[in-house]
Amino acid sequence: MKDENNRTIASNRRAGYEYHFIDKFDAGLILTGTEVKSLRAGNVNLVDAYVDIRNGEAWLNSLYIAPFKHGNRNNHEPTRPRKLLLHSKEIEQISRGLEAKGLTVVPIELYFTRGLAKCKIALARGKKMHDKRASIHEKDTKREMDRELKRSRERD
Repeated sequence: MKDENNRTIASNRRAGYEYHFIDKFDAGLILTGTEVKSLRAGNVNLVDAYVDIRNGEAWLNSLYIAPFKHGNRNNHEPTRPRKLLLHSKEIEQISRGLEAKGLTVVPIELYFTRGLAKCKIALARGKKMHDKRASIHEKDTKREMDRELKRSRERD
């Protein structure tokens, strides 16, 4: 049997390019049975998902979980809002951040830990174009350094 501890289901790599992460939180998800089965199969898309706070509760919107292939008429709706399980202090901290100018909450990663589906979310500020260029430049220089290091090790 596979080890289910901290198994990543999906990650939103685009979020790291688009946003500066200010604070990160781990939240539980309230899901139906067919949603969990579809997550285990990896049929999920985080790209357009976002988090908002309504009536003191955190909700994950626009998360696409494909309908379970072997589901029946009780299969779930793919993009329904899903409630996030957070402590009240964390929800207060997020809502204060959302009131600040230019901040948003984006999901970064979906994963299983001890059989439970979790979502890592981040309070984030959008990057400007020059910040994105700097991120690309840093990534390119790191890649070049790794290549040179690998070449030097191969020569030895």
